[in-house]
Amino acid sequence: MMSGRIVIAALAAGAAVAACAPQDLAVSRGAALFEDYCTVCHGSGGRGDGTLAADWDTPPADLTTISQRNGGTFPLARVLSQIDGYSRKTEAGQGMPELGAVFQDGPFVTVDTGDGIATPVPEALLDLARYVESLQQ
Repeated sequence: MMSGRIVIAALAAGAAVAACAPQDLAVSRGAALFEDYCTVCHGSGGRGDGTLAADWDTPPADLTTISQRNGGTFPLARVLSQIDGYSRKTEAGQGMPELGAVFQDGPFVTVDTGDGIATPVPEALLDLARYVESLQQ
């Protein structure tokens, strides 16, 4: 009887780990992308204190307070759009670079950003956004 309980507990634990693994993997991949593309301006902790932050007229955003600035909810669709560059149009050389083209060659995944519609996005873009989400305080 005891061995049956152990097996059930082990299966339940395995299922829990499997359910968490994709999100953890996405955050891990997003952390690597953040290091490659974002830390120079936003800093390693996402607080807007990267090595080039002082060079900008408008300092880079503190990415750790996005949810706080949005009523406690992480605005995934808006963050995806901001990283991609779709939601902002600036003169060349001003502000945050558009990273959408960087991610277009990789695989796409579908994500519901809160509107009930499964939208295809580059997997790397979603991973980066999930990492930024993990930085929230």
